[in-house]
Amino acid sequence: MLATLALAALALALFFRYAVIENTPLALSCEAGEGSLTCHVRLAVIFLFTWNVFGVVAMVAAAIQIWRPNVTAFGIGLVFAMLGLGLYNTRLSALAIALLVLSLARPAPEGR
Repeated sequence: MLATLALAALALALFFRYAVIENTPLALSCEAGEGSLTCHVRLAVIFLFTWNVFGVVAMVAAAIQIWRPNVTAFGIGLVFAMLGLGLYNTRLSALAIALLVLSLARPAPEGR
């Protein structure tokens, strides 16, 4: 299930990158003042990766996963790291992936 979410997030990120953000005719029409939903989504995604939101959320989730491991933190960290890898936040996203991999190397609690 997590692998499917990660691949879907990466596919979505690559779609946004190549079909929405780097699409020159769409970029020119959005810069000229077109107010379509695609232009608003494009502007929101550009704002998010400019402020490294994908990488920061992935790092926070990876830190939570290191501190208190659970599937939710791992999934959120993995999805946002994949979004960040596809949308120009490679440094923080790659570090978050490394922390998520390290979190899998923890010994199991003795009470379980």
